[in-house]
Amino acid sequence: MADGTKAVVDTSAADGAADEAALAAAIDELADGTARATAAGSPAKKDGGGTDSGAAAGTTDGEARAARPTAPAPTPPAASAPATTAPAPAPAPAPAPGEPTPETTAPLSVSEIAAELASGDAGTGRTDPAPAAAAPAKRPPRDPQPTHDPRDTATLPQTLPAPQRRSGDMIGHRYRLEECISSTETFSSWRAVDEKLRRAVGVHLMASGHQRARKVLAAAKSAALLGDPRFVQVLDAVQEGELVYVVREWLPHASDLAKLLSDGPLEPHEAYQMVRQVTDAVAAAHRRGQAHLRLTPRCVLRTDSGQYRINGIAVDAALRGLGGEGGGEDAERVDTRAIGALLFAALTHRWPYPEDRYDLKGLPRNLREVAPEQVRAGVHKGLSELAARALLDHPPHHAEPITTPDGLARAIALMPRIRQPQPDLPAFTSPPRHNTHALPTAPNPTRVVAAPGTAPAPVVAPVRRSGRRLRTVVKVTASAVALGAIGVASWQLVDNLRTGSTAIASPQASSTSATPTAHTATHDPAPIPVKDALSYNPLGEKADGAASLPKAIDEDPASEWQTNWYNDAFGSKPGTKEGTGLLLDLGSAQTVSKVTLKWSTATTAELRMPGKSVGNAQTAKPGDFTVLGKKAGTAVEYNLDSPVTTRYLLIWLTNLSKNPDGGPNPGKYQAFLGDVKVFG
Repeated sequence: MADGTKAVVDTSAADGAADEAALAAAIDELADGTARATAAGSPAKKDGGGTDSGAAAGTTDGEARAARPTAPAPTPPAASAPATTAPAPAPAPAPAPGEPTPETTAPLSVSEIAAELASGDAGTGRTDPAPAAAAPAKRPPRDPQPTHDPRDTATLPQTLPAPQRRSGDMIGHRYRLEECISSTETFSSWRAVDEKLRRAVGVHLMASGHQRARKVLAAAKSAALLGDPRFVQVLDAVQEGELVYVVREWLPHASDLAKLLSDGPLEPHEAYQMVRQVTDAVAAAHRRGQAHLRLTPRCVLRTDSGQYRINGIAVDAALRGLGGEGGGEDAERVDTRAIGALLFAALTHRWPYPEDRYDLKGLPRNLREVAPEQVRAGVHKGLSELAARALLDHPPHHAEPITTPDGLARAIALMPRIRQPQPDLPAFTSPPRHNTHALPTAPNPTRVVAAPGTAPAPVVAPVRRSGRRLRTVVKVTASAVALGAIGVASWQLVDNLRTGSTAIASPQASSTSATPTAHTATHDPAPIPVKDALSYNPLGEKADGAASLPKAIDEDPASEWQTNWYNDAFGSKPGTKEGTGLLLDLGSAQTVSKVTLKWSTATTAELRMPGKSVGNAQTAKPGDFTVLGKKAGTAVEYNLDSPVTTRYLLIWLTNLSKNPDGGPNPGKYQAFLGDVKVFG
């Protein structure tokens, strides 16, 4: 109708009652069918416009729908069912003039209604008769190309070939590859040259799309922040396009432990130094939250000065997919067991596992849980017990195992110190024995020449015994003199070998002159190795040039110790520092006669030694040191008029050069020390 209301066909009262009964039965049947359709997982969606369930969806108010032929059986009118969009209606017969136009709806069967409800078409605008709780969970949208968080490395490939590079290729427009040191399926390691700083470096290469690439970058950055000179420094870690590369320090004159063991086991003192220095470094790293997780003989390097340094902290494990293994106590146990394996190999010249590794032969498979002294005779007992406690979970003799680097460091500190053996003395040839028959003796009293014409004097027995006694005394005296000469010569020879200098013979008194003759003493300086280089910066807040301290004593002039840079020269303004220093540790008290320094730029520095009252040279004030000399320039030499005996020497820098424009830190004041040599 024009007003939009619904119209029904006028029937008799009986027909109306029957229709009402049929309508009620159809509604019940329809409700059962709707519930089954809803349970089948096809709920109807409610139209956003709020269309009434009794109105035809998508039709204009007042429009009449075409009537379908009705079935003989009574069926519910369409108004009782949810509205559906019917097919294009057939034209209805024209009503008689003056009669109202009824809104007739073709009835649908229950099966048709259920089929339309099950279709679940979103465009029909039907209202869902089922409760909201019965609706199934919403499906996630299907994306043919899913997007992932780039930090989710689980979506990256687990295996990706190592980038193919050749000698001469440039990495990052700075590093020129020279020699491939090692190569695996996923990464390669190279010796390269830093074209900017003209120095050798080590480079690891990996594809940036590899699953381990992010862990390698994170491990390299954390290792660079460690700042401990006992570890080989990480200089750069970059992801550039499809390539990830990590740049590290290169030690050209260092030898790894595997090479040191190629000639046989280490001496007890050298093995003690190795395990002490490595343990102290690893324990310090663990206190700062870092672990190595792959400590092998290839990672432990010994410099010419006798200092041990560790390569590949965190990075080696990340390159091989070990970065996520072992956290907390597990990581400490892994590194402690690795140190025990290093000490075991150093003492026995055998790898403590059945497999052959690092040019070392493995143990027989029937040997399990054994100490080094059970593998090789003559092993130092204290070091053998230490290696067994660090390596084995059940050490022999019911000893307590050591599971952390800190615990291993404490155990080493409690051991008696193993002293360095004295060098073998050359074979001493005894001087020829003196010919006692050539020594002057008293005349034989028995041989008395009688005067002519006189009878010979009788032989007196006591005189004969007195002559024999005199000869015995002379022989004993000569032997004592010879033994004394041998003792003096031996003492002088041993003293010369210990001090490294030529013995100076004392002037002998002349039998014809009462005045002794003076001889000019000659001295040939002998080099003294520097055991350690320490930063001395009592006037600053932090260590000066801590990352490059070992470069001052590595006997490589190309590698330099670099001080921190300063905006102003020392002492140029009120409040500026007076200087900074480098403290040299000779290991023990040595006799020093000369020190040479090589600077890259002109630098003024004083050579000082701690006074007798100084306890700790590293914490003493600059005024507590005695000035031995002051030099300026690039190649300086301190020649001491009188040799001094000291363990520590201080190079106190009082004036730095200004960096040129175009170089590192332009316009700043800085010093670069390439080489230090000490002579006795």
